[in-house]
Amino acid sequence: MLRILRKHATSWIIKILLGVIVVVFIFFGFGSFTSKKANMVASVNGKIITPEQYRRAYNNLIDQYRYNFGDNLSNEMIKLLQLDKKALDLLIDQRVLLNEAKNLKIKISNDELENALKKITAFQEAGKFSNRIYLKLLSRSRITPEEFEASQREMMIIEKLKSLVTGSVKTSEQEAKEWFNWDKSMVNIDIVAFKPDKYDDIQPTDEEIQAFFEENKNRYKTKPKINVRYLHFDPSEYSSKVKISEDTVKEYFIENAYKYIKPKTVEARHILLQVNSDASQVIADDKKKKALDILKLAKEGEAFAELAKKYSEGPSKDKGGYLGSFQRNTMVKPFADKAFSMKAGEISEPVRTEFGWHIIKVEKVNESSAQKLDEVKDSIRKKLTDEKATVQASEEAESVFDISIEGDDLVKAAKEYGLELKTTGFFSKQEPYKGVKDSNKFVTTAFGLPLKEVSEVQSFSDGLYILQVLEKAPEIIPELKDVKFEVTADLKKEQQDKKAAEDAGNFLKTVKESGSLKEESKKLNLEIISTGFFKRNDPIPQIGSDIQINKTVFMLSEENPLADDVVKGSDRYYVIEFKERKTPLIDDFDKEKTKIIENLQEQKKMKLYNTWLAQLKNKSKIAINDNFGSR
Repeated sequence: MLRILRKHATSWIIKILLGVIVVVFIFFGFGSFTSKKANMVASVNGKIITPEQYRRAYNNLIDQYRYNFGDNLSNEMIKLLQLDKKALDLLIDQRVLLNEAKNLKIKISNDELENALKKITAFQEAGKFSNRIYLKLLSRSRITPEEFEASQREMMIIEKLKSLVTGSVKTSEQEAKEWFNWDKSMVNIDIVAFKPDKYDDIQPTDEEIQAFFEENKNRYKTKPKINVRYLHFDPSEYSSKVKISEDTVKEYFIENAYKYIKPKTVEARHILLQVNSDASQVIADDKKKKALDILKLAKEGEAFAELAKKYSEGPSKDKGGYLGSFQRNTMVKPFADKAFSMKAGEISEPVRTEFGWHIIKVEKVNESSAQKLDEVKDSIRKKLTDEKATVQASEEAESVFDISIEGDDLVKAAKEYGLELKTTGFFSKQEPYKGVKDSNKFVTTAFGLPLKEVSEVQSFSDGLYILQVLEKAPEIIPELKDVKFEVTADLKKEQQDKKAAEDAGNFLKTVKESGSLKEESKKLNLEIISTGFFKRNDPIPQIGSDIQINKTVFMLSEENPLADDVVKGSDRYYVIEFKERKTPLIDDFDKEKTKIIENLQEQKKMKLYNTWLAQLKNKSKIAINDNFGSR
C-alpha cells in the first residue's frame, strides 16, 4: 500500500498547513541545506537540530495556537507562552524518545502504519481511505508521502513507548475518595483588603526618581529592532495570466461530480430527556416512562414546540426543540437513523442515544439533488484559476529564491523578474511591522533570520514571501528625560505597594494582639468582606480568582483561624480570618467516582511519564547553541 500511496506524489504547491498535518509536523522538519545554513540550534545524542527544522516546528506551533486563539494570539501572548522554547523542547523530547525506543527495539510495522493512515479522517471519503485525497492533501502541504509516513511512524513509536512506560499505573477508590474530599471541601472567610492605588497622595521627588532610574536602568531598555526588505508573491496578481477553458471546467465537473450533490437533509425538532451514559437501568427506564408520557401529549394534539419548551433538557429547549436542517452525519447515529427514516409531520417513539431519550418530530425532508454544470461553472473556473495562480506564484518565488540563495543579491533577482522589493523600516517584536496581513508570522520569521541572509520561500495567509534582514538595531538604555513619565509612574506604584504592605502588616500584628478582626477593623474604619462558602479551585466570591488566597485559607481552621502572614494578592494585600468549613457528601462522591478515578489515572500516568522523560533527558547528551535565545 505504501508504494501505491507514493505513486504520483508531488510537492510543488504552496504550503497550506492542514490540521492533521500541522499536528504531525510540530515535531518534524525536512529539507536540504546549503553550506551557509549548515549550523545548528541544538544537538541530542550527537544528532543535530537545524535552524530550518526549528523554524518549521516553531511556525507550526504558532499556527496551531493561532487556530485555537485566532486574532487574540498577539506577540505578547507568544512571548508569555514561551512558544520559542516549547518548539525546541518538543524537538529535543522527540529525539530523546526515539533514541530510547531504538535502544528498546520498539518498532512499527508496515501493517500498523497502513492501518493508522486508513483511520485518519482527513484522508477519508465516505468513511473509507482515499488515495486521491491523501496525495492531494500532502501535495498542498508540500510534503511527500515518504516524509509524512516517516513522521507518522515515529509518532506511533513514541506513543508505543509511552504506553510501555505508563501501562502499569493503577488508581484505587480510596485515592479517589481522598482527592474528592480535598477538592470539594468548602470554606467561608473574612477578609480585609489594603489596596495600593488608594494611597494616591504619594508623589515621588526628583531625587527619588533619579535614584530609582539609576537602580533600574535595564527596565527601560529599548527593544531590539530590525529593518527588513521583502518580496510578496500574491497569487491574486497572477490570476490575469491564467486561462481556464470550458473543456477544463467541464472535465473538472465530471471528475468531481460528487462534490456538487446536495445531500439529503432533514429539518426537525426534538425533546431530550438527559440520561448519563453510565446511569443505572432504573434511571434510564424512569426517563423513558416520562418520555412516553410526553409523547402521548404530543399525539393528543398538544403543540410539539410548546412541549419542548416545557419538558426538554437540551440546549434547543428555548427554541422549542428546533434543530434546523441537518445532514445524517452531523447527528449521533441512533438519532440520525430514526430522523432520516421518517416523513414530514411524523413524531417518533423515544430514541436512546448517549445523551438520553429523544422524541423527534420531522418538520421537512429535503431529498438529495445534483447541481448542474451551468450552476457551478463560475465557481469551478474561479477555483481552478486560483489554484493555477497559486502554482505560478509558487514557481516564480522558488525561481527568485534559487537565484538569491546562490549568492546574488535579492535586489538583482527582483529586478530580473520585474518585482517590487519593499522595505519595512525598523520595527520590534513588541511593535511589529503592519504593512503585511500576517504581521505576527512575518515578525517571527524575520527575527529568526541572521543579518543579510535571504529566507526560504515563506507561506503566509496572503501568499508567499521572501525576506532579508538589512539592519539590526541593538537595545539601548535611554536618558532619564526620555522616559521620566514611565519611571515616575513605576516608582509611585512601588511606593504605594510598599505602603499598603506596611499598613497591612501593622494591622495584622494588632489583630493578633487583640484577637478580634472585627473590633480592630471598626477602629480603623476598614471594610470586612465576608466571602461566603467557596471551593478550593473556585473564584472567591467578591474577590475573584486568587491562587495565593486559596492556598492560604484551606490551611486555616477553628483552632488556627488567622493567617500567620499578610497575603499578597494580584493587586492588593489581605489579612484573612477563617470562619467555617464544609465537607462534601459521600453520595456526591459515588456519583463522580468513575470519572475521578479516570482523571487521577491520567494525572498519575502523566506525572510518571514526565518524571521518566526528565530522567531520560538527564542521561542524554543535549547541547543547545548559545545564540539560540537571541534568534
